Amino acid sequence: MSLDQLLTGFVYLASVFVLIFIGKLSYGLLNRGVNIKRELVDNDNPALAMALGGYYFGLVLAIGGILAGPAGDLLGDVIAILMYGLLAIVLQSISIVINDKFILHAFNNRKEIIDDRNIGTGIVEAANYVAVGLVLSGALSGEGDIVTALAFWAIGQVALVVGGLVYNWITPFDIHAEIEKDNVAVGVAFAGVLIALGNLMRVATAGDFVSWEENLTSFAGIIGVGYLLLPLLRLFTDKILLPGARLSDELVNQEHPNVGAGTIEAMSYVLASFLISWVF
Repeated sequence: MSLDQLLTGFVYLASVFVLIFIGKLSYGLLNRGVNIKRELVDNDNPALAMALGGYYFGLVLAIGGILAGPAGDLLGDVIAILMYGLLAIVLQSISIVINDKFILHAFNNRKEIIDDRNIGTGIVEAANYVAVGLVLSGALSGEGDIVTALAFWAIGQVALVVGGLVYNWITPFDIHAEIEKDNVAVGVAFAGVLIALGNLMRVATAGDFVSWEENLTSFAGIIGVGYLLLPLLRLFTDKILLPGARLSDELVNQEHPNVGAGTIEAMSYVLASFLISWVF
């Protein structure tokens, strides 16, 4: 690595750190009335820590898509990183509003995270941030523009909402009621669904924008496969990965829900999303 490459890398990193700092300020504005420092340090709020960690992870994933894009001159690259990074911050903020209204719509997410310190809710909110970051990572990784990035972000939001509805439909219990009851196991499993769908959308939107017809067809095909496999993967987890026990019983029908079972279910979705991306 030459000295010029090393210096260029440090300039890119400095730009990313500036965006992360702006993201921190944005998260504070999004949670006006919440003393984030007190919640994290004094109150040891694990639910907020989960959500905030997911926010930073999703933001870095989105910025990673920008860094993976075609290189130009240093000044132009820095301007692009800052411009699209600010766009990612705005879209992450809007995404969590969509999460509250349409994905975890049955209760007040802020109350669950701040007042009740509901880890399950915090994990799902974190997963939503990561999923959106994955979508933006793909949409910003190739030749395209703000219009295509906004379009695939919007379509991705719809896909995540539909994915939540599909998952709730294939489970024999109400995921919202369980998460509201502080069922961390169900929250972890649902988080796996969102991250898996986000990863599939990352693959579907990655690369150069060719045409609306081609890119949207590819997107619909990959996400459609994901929806179709959700019930099959849940059955696979139930019968193969957790032999001798019913998955639903482990998640909801005992005094202390089995977080390990929820983790296995979540990982089955995430790992399958990588397998699908490699096969298709």
